[in-house]
Amino acid sequence: MNKTSSTATDNEIGVDILIIGAGPAGLYGAYYAGFRGLSVAVIDALAEPGGQVSAMYPEKAILDIAGFPSVKGRNLIEGLMAQAAPFDPVYLLGMQARELSHDDDGRVRITTSTGQVVVAGAVVITGGIGTFTPRPLAKGSEFMDRGLSYFVPDLSAHTGKDVVIVGGGDSAFDWAVHLEPIAKSVTLVHRRDRFRAHKSTVAKVQESSVQVLVNADVSAVRGNGWIGEVDITHKQDKSTSTLPAQSVIAALGFTADLGPMMEWGIEIDNRHIAVNTRMETNVPRVYAAGDITDYPGKVRLIAVGFGEAATAVNNAAAVLDPEAEIFPGHSTEQES
Repeated sequence: MNKTSSTATDNEIGVDILIIGAGPAGLYGAYYAGFRGLSVAVIDALAEPGGQVSAMYPEKAILDIAGFPSVKGRNLIEGLMAQAAPFDPVYLLGMQARELSHDDDGRVRITTSTGQVVVAGAVVITGGIGTFTPRPLAKGSEFMDRGLSYFVPDLSAHTGKDVVIVGGGDSAFDWAVHLEPIAKSVTLVHRRDRFRAHKSTVAKVQESSVQVLVNADVSAVRGNGWIGEVDITHKQDKSTSTLPAQSVIAALGFTADLGPMMEWGIEIDNRHIAVNTRMETNVPRVYAAGDITDYPGKVRLIAVGFGEAATAVNNAAAVLDPEAEIFPGHSTEQES
């Protein structure tokens, strides 16, 4: 196959496959493109690879990855990057894919938010739910990065601190479980008395030393340069209590936005991209895989995203080189 150089020149990169989204499906797609002998670049709006896994639950045990009874999110991402590393993917992080057009020869041209241009034989979109933005905490925004955070990429940063977690979903309860052994104290505050988290995790928190306050809101955040305490307003009796806090984690969910992708002419329904069995979109040489896709019977699991990424890359390879087989054979059949 006549491969394209993946070396940047004058702010333009040429590759065989461009993957938009550096989550698990995208990273596996980078490996599989390399396995097929294709040069590959990966774009992601986040500053580090891993997508939602790295941003939201790097320490969470993931239980539905084939071959691993349990694997931490961080370790899964590290393994996927190590798997792709021998093929030297180009990572373009901290930038968003903005504009899409086609050159005269059919190749796809993507311009990013930083002005970087990538010209690719084919594009595979693995953007999960698109760009996601945390829902803000009503009080305390002035303490952002000075005690207030929305994600927990490093548990050790909260060691020995009084931690207040705001929220009632899986992330809030997962972080409570992981921080309880290392924090000075952990308090979980939720505005209702019902939780969206898995029942087993809720039970684990309720059986621990974590203080769970329901029907309550954080009504004030105070500190001298860094968070020092928070006020909690209890809805039922309108009373207010004050808690020491050097760390406040707002796990209030997030809003998702496909952003500029909505202008690319891709068939999108309810924030999901329609694909066929080859993972093709309705736009030539643009494929999609992972949670961002939709088709009858779609199941949104990381494991499914892996297979979809491989399907997209294999079909793209046959478009780039009509003499290439869609299925190249098993990796065990290749020379080591």
